[in-house]
Amino acid sequence: MLKEKRSYSFHCLLHTADLIQDHLHIRLAPLGISSQQARVIKALGFLGPISQIELAREFGITAASMSTMTSRLIALELIAAEKDPLNTKRNLLSLTDKSKALLDDIDRAWASTDAVIEESIGQENMHELTELTRQLRDALGGRKPGAG
Repeated sequence: MLKEKRSYSFHCLLHTADLIQDHLHIRLAPLGISSQQARVIKALGFLGPISQIELAREFGITAASMSTMTSRLIALELIAAEKDPLNTKRNLLSLTDKSKALLDDIDRAWASTDAVIEESIGQENMHELTELTRQLRDALGGRKPGAG
């Protein structure tokens, strides 16, 4: 007996996200960072010095997950942790000169990924897709770091 084939809307979204992630991975590989690490570096560049807990909140993840990410970035000398001058019980994370030098390269990798999307589906569809995914992200409780 054949089972009825079901189509799930999110499956295509997941598959597409994986393909985009693969493209971005290739573009970031020469920099020696992952897409998640690039997101943290860009967020720190935008937010400035911030505690690990606050950074985790900005990304909507647990402090433990952010700790794993920031530990790796500290080991790579891409971020620094220094005592907060206003509260010596906490550290503030900030970019190093090494990671500041990567910001333009990260921007180019992201622009390249946008270009692939635009070339694939056209500018108008890309703008519509961007707006729809932004709406979905917001509806699911996500937000852009720094958006409050």
